[in-house]
Amino acid sequence: MTLLPPRVRLTFPSNLVPRPVIGELARDFGVLANIRRADVSDDVGWIVCELDGDPEQVGRAIEWMQSIGVDVDRLEHPLES
Repeated sequence: MTLLPPRVRLTFPSNLVPRPVIGELARDFGVLANIRRADVSDDVGWIVCELDGDPEQVGRAIEWMQSIGVDVDRLEHPLES
């Protein structure tokens, strides 16, 4: 059975909007973000995406994002995205 990549909603405060967090996920953790929806302004941004990669690295990437101030909400139901 193939596990689906976790789907998450990432919410970025204003100080992180200009930072290339998604690029850092790929570079530093080998985690690819398949962006399904997004809305970004100067003050705040959110992205609904699937995080694809080694499950251990995905977990580390989520912990890292939370440590820098990204709000990470796991989405369990497809309608949440």
